[in-house]
Amino acid sequence: MSLNRSEILFLYDVTNANPNGDPADGNMPRIDNETGINIVTDVRLKRTIRDYLFNFEGHNTKEKDIFVREMEALPDPAKKAKENGKLGIMDGKQRTGCFSNDADNVLNSCIDIRLFGGVLPIEKDSLTFTGPVQFKMGHSLHKVKPMFIKGTGAFASQAGKENKTFREEHILPYSLIAFYGVVNENAAEKTKLTEADVKLLYKSMWYGTKNLITRSKMEHQPRLLLVVTYKDPSFFIGELDKYVSLDKTISDEQLRDIGEVILNLSELGKVLIKNQDHIQDVRIIADSRLKYIGLDSVKNLNKEWIL
Repeated sequence: MSLNRSEILFLYDVTNANPNGDPADGNMPRIDNETGINIVTDVRLKRTIRDYLFNFEGHNTKEKDIFVREMEALPDPAKKAKENGKLGIMDGKQRTGCFSNDADNVLNSCIDIRLFGGVLPIEKDSLTFTGPVQFKMGHSLHKVKPMFIKGTGAFASQAGKENKTFREEHILPYSLIAFYGVVNENAAEKTKLTEADVKLLYKSMWYGTKNLITRSKMEHQPRLLLVVTYKDPSFFIGELDKYVSLDKTISDEQLRDIGEVILNLSELGKVLIKNQDHIQDVRIIADSRLKYIGLDSVKNLNKEWIL
């Protein structure tokens, strides 16, 4: 059964954390200096999805392995044990070798390649698969202001010393982030993407974000997931994130909680109504603390959608 084209609007927020540090800038949160908008790479969101699939969705089954993940490199049988030395992390060529250098084996086994595509080094050649699921860079719906904090480490700086180490980091007190994505039914045929895979994608976006519970990624909360599925091949509205705004009574930089804003989807509602003849359905999941307006007149709106 072939997939229909879909568009995705996903919102989550971050409190007192760094949503996506830039390693080239001291791991600072990524911020557009001209606008004050927080930026999050699509790679960060894909990592969230991959980690959830790997940890919670049976990665060891034959159809749900994760291709892009850290694995210890295998010894080269052509070398002696001493020559192999410290093996490090498996590269793409070795990872493809885990699947007998067969692209079909990779596609049948690895859900992340079916979703996001990738380059598979097949012996002397390489095969490139364009991912059916593509995300733009995520961005905050308001300006942000980073905060610099210092903390004391648990251990002394050196053995026998009393002075403890210090931890320094930049965080954002609050950021409400929007991601926009497309599921391309044409590319899906090339990577063997299934409807079951796409359902797992949505589940992983929501629960993967909720399960970012490491020290540096605490306080991530999914707030809204909206999926528009179309009747017509290749038709889509585009840039759904551009039709979203916030109603608030305080300045952007003062925001600290989702309860301080109303998500205004009125412009999105208008464009959905305008194109309703092309739309099969609109599914939405919203966090109980999120207040939103603007979708009451949209046809085929499914608010009872369950992941």
